[in-house]
Amino acid sequence: MIRTAALALALIALPVAPSLAQDAEPRAAHLSLSADGEVRLVPDQATVSAGVVTQGETAAEAVRANANAMSRVFRELRRAGVAERDMQTSRLSVNPIYSRPERSSGASPRITGYEARNTVSAMVREIDEVGAVIDAVFDAGANTLDGVNFSSSQADAARDEARRLAVAALYARRDLYAQAAGFEIVRLMNFAESGGFQPMPVPMMARAESFDASTPVAAGELVVRASVSAVWEIRE
Repeated sequence: MIRTAALALALIALPVAPSLAQDAEPRAAHLSLSADGEVRLVPDQATVSAGVVTQGETAAEAVRANANAMSRVFRELRRAGVAERDMQTSRLSVNPIYSRPERSSGASPRITGYEARNTVSAMVREIDEVGAVIDAVFDAGANTLDGVNFSSSQADAARDEARRLAVAALYARRDLYAQAAGFEIVRLMNFAESGGFQPMPVPMMARAESFDASTPVAAGELVVRASVSAVWEIRE
């Protein structure tokens, strides 16, 4: 009876021992770091967004006036050297115009006419021609400028260079910490990237009256950034 009980107790205890030993093992240490890479570019192209706003007593009248003006705008864009593939209608709308009666009168707003809007985005592949293109479209009848967005044809190559700089900075930082703190890098556990193409803002919103015969345009510069992060297992 005594032998049987002792054997049973030993069999019950056996599965418990490995679990206790596993819980006693120290947890692996990790190092988490991030780094950035940045490349600056001079823009070599730009997208000009300009258009025509017309009004009429009827929707058809407003649309006809707008179509005539936009036809001249497209013609001048072609003369300025903008290719057909680089022109795209970005906004087209027709909306009623309502009267604004005095609140005290109790009268309801009524439709007094219609307004048509048409905006074209044109890619100008020669940065020195941006001012001339703006002049051309306003001479042709455009009366709104929604913006000028600068870009670079070398953006992809710059983005890859920013990635290389970010990775180099990340590993240099890892090695610095390992040397300074006296630990060893065991293995890479995780790696991730974030970031993107970030142009320096160049706001341009105005009416046609603010432009003269030669429109100055400041292209500024573009910034391509890449951010990377990684986690390594380490040991002393």
